[in-house]
Amino acid sequence: MLFDIITIFPEMFSGIIQQSILKRAQEKGLVRIRIHNLRDFTSDKHRKIDDAPYGGGPGMVFKAEPLCRAIRAVSQEGLEAKKIYLSPEGDLFCHQMAKELAQESHLILVCGHYEGIDQRVRDTLIDREISIGDYVLSGGELPAMVVVDAVVRLIPGVLGSEESLEVESFSDYLLDYPQYTRPRSFEGREVPEVLLSGHHERIRKWRRKQSLLRTSQRRPDLFKKAILSAEDIELLKDP
Repeated sequence: MLFDIITIFPEMFSGIIQQSILKRAQEKGLVRIRIHNLRDFTSDKHRKIDDAPYGGGPGMVFKAEPLCRAIRAVSQEGLEAKKIYLSPEGDLFCHQMAKELAQESHLILVCGHYEGIDQRVRDTLIDREISIGDYVLSGGELPAMVVVDAVVRLIPGVLGSEESLEVESFSDYLLDYPQYTRPRSFEGREVPEVLLSGHHERIRKWRRKQSLLRTSQRRPDLFKKAILSAEDIELLKDP
């Protein structure tokens, strides 16, 4: 899968794409991540890529010319590219959206800044707008990193165990169950006895119940979406 990221701050990505899962995915040849400096696509001798908004108002707006040139340049890969603008006005990013994007062969992520980008680019070249939350960030770089990380881990072969994907939070609208490791006792707090029992079925049921309870208490909005089995209902009834 190919990711092309268009930004005015390419140095922001140098650390994250060379670490952990993203690094291993690239080393395996499962993912390519290319970072493009928008200033390389402007015809302005001062490498200017923004200007004041028509109609007045604060801030600056990314100009249509360099942005269109950048998007069209990185689209020439023989792949069907999904062009995404990271915007606070976009659809709220979630696990299901990440799964959908993981089916694509080529994603182009446009990182805005200042007061955004010229609307004509959004109207003609952008396929989808995505927001990672209802809050203000300095630009689209951090949202782009979030999208890339969430999508890459869903690509087959990236994670060491397919089971890891199945039990992760949000995979079935449920949060993960509590996790423990050594030591068995820490500052007077003990690991739940069931996890030390070696009884796999009891452990499975305990973990499932904890996942159900945690989601219902912390994220009732997700819990409403979860499809509960007859066993789940019985687990919730059990004191």
